[in-house]
Amino acid sequence: MQKEHNTPTIKDVAQHAGVAIGTVSKVINGKPVGESYRKRVEAAIQALNYQVNSYAKGLKTNKTYTIAFIVPNTITPFFGSLTYYISQSLSRHGYRMLLYATDYNPDYEQNYIQLAQQNKVDGIIGLTYNPDLKIAPGTPFVAIDRPFGEGIPCVSSDNFGGGQMAAEKLVELGCRRLAFLRIGSSLANEPNKRKAGFENGCLSKGVPYEMKILEDSDSMEEFRRFLQDHMENGKLSFDGIFCVTDALAYQVIRMLSEMGIRVPEDVQVIGFDGVQMFGSLDYVCSTIVQPARRIADICVDLVLQEDREQVPSLICLPVTYAPGGTTRD
Repeated sequence: MQKEHNTPTIKDVAQHAGVAIGTVSKVINGKPVGESYRKRVEAAIQALNYQVNSYAKGLKTNKTYTIAFIVPNTITPFFGSLTYYISQSLSRHGYRMLLYATDYNPDYEQNYIQLAQQNKVDGIIGLTYNPDLKIAPGTPFVAIDRPFGEGIPCVSSDNFGGGQMAAEKLVELGCRRLAFLRIGSSLANEPNKRKAGFENGCLSKGVPYEMKILEDSDSMEEFRRFLQDHMENGKLSFDGIFCVTDALAYQVIRMLSEMGIRVPEDVQVIGFDGVQMFGSLDYVCSTIVQPARRIADICVDLVLQEDREQVPSLICLPVTYAPGGTTRD
């Protein structure tokens, strides 16, 4: 009679890897161990097809090993990248992600916060726009781009520095009159600092600039009218444009093409986010790149941090510039 195959245990993994059970436990729980030990344990887990019993593990530790991520959508490329990297980072720590997409609806955001708490998640990471969002005391919460105050860390890119970088780069590339185009929420958040950074960059370089700022509910055709109002004899009155997101830059570039304006020959355009075609290929435009992977890793580290009194109120990460064919680099 063939011997029945038993499900491998943590003891089997330790014996296969030639390490102590405690070392296997540390690897499974994302705790630091020597690199050689980690590789041996991971190889043993794969060879034995060892599966962590999350339910039993949770009963022992009073945890669900689940973190909720609340985001407007996963269609917008930058949000999609954040979702992917947060999921990957949580997986490396032995956690799962519970995903809620709000479509910018404030009521959905609050409802999903409550649902996440009812599901006994171990923490919440949120990219939210509800000005009255309520989070139960004691719930580990990390915000992206929007400060909530003491006790709730916010992780963001250097939006002010990015706006200034865009203005200075356009001037460096030969632009002498700039425009700033923005569409977005009026809610106080870190991305709104892109405008102030751009203005500071223009002032430091001594170049004139125009601004067109819309709310989310406004028609995109307002940008077309703005561009047309600044046309004279087939030319724009400015030769450099900074768009507050890559998505907006993409739409503006299409409008310019329809108007017979060449990019980057007639006007150079820089966006913000670092969106890449199909996630890993060329940038869709010249852009200020947000470090999405680093943002995700820090959010996960903070939401899993046990000492909540030690969390910072704001972590601001540096941005970089990347040419993407819409500037004359």
